[in-house]
Amino acid sequence: MKLIPAIDLMDGKCVRLLKGDFNKSKQFSTNPSLQAKKWEEEGATSIHIVDLDAAKSGKVSNDKSIIAIRESINIPIQVGGGIRSEERIKQLFSYGIDKVILGTSVIENRKLVEEITSKFPERIIIGIDSKKGKVSTRGWLEQSDVYALDLIKELSNLNISSFIVTDIDTDGTLNGPNEDFIKEVLKNTSHPVIASGGIGSLSDLLSLTKFESFGLEGVIVGKALYEKKF
Repeated sequence: MKLIPAIDLMDGKCVRLLKGDFNKSKQFSTNPSLQAKKWEEEGATSIHIVDLDAAKSGKVSNDKSIIAIRESINIPIQVGGGIRSEERIKQLFSYGIDKVILGTSVIENRKLVEEITSKFPERIIIGIDSKKGKVSTRGWLEQSDVYALDLIKELSNLNISSFIVTDIDTDGTLNGPNEDFIKEVLKNTSHPVIASGGIGSLSDLLSLTKFESFGLEGVIVGKALYEKKF
């Protein structure tokens, strides 16, 4: 099980939100590329980047930082946030990004998702952000009527790299992950799963290793790393 450090970008800086609330952000670094390099030096084997501004508005906002991160490290990078067209996906690939994450598009433009996963097999990650069991979109500002587990089951026939599943109610709290949700996700897909949300201690990470044999590939960790919880 891989530990994947998270870099959430807002106005070119590394921040973390509390339960996805843009009004409850905390800045941790003004130099994202330096932060990414630090984590690579400490042993990270990949980096997870989310453009929060783009997730909220759909407009490209932090490419300068994304490119700087790519140029500063040699490990794989996955990027999400506001990616809603084939042109944008190709643009990110042209920067040297290894995998892109589609979230809102899964709800709003299923045809695009089906076409993209066919054109770029194993390079697309589906991000499922769940609040009280239902999928949230557009930077978690909008709530759909689609149940996360139903969507995961439905999309499992696509040629994707993995699912990233985030429990919004635990994200940024440091109070531990939603293990029940992770367990149910793993039951509903044969694709690798990366979990996100709530990690606050080394014991939280260790508690998730029991899911490795069921398909849990990695865990995204943000705030706990910034605040040196372990």
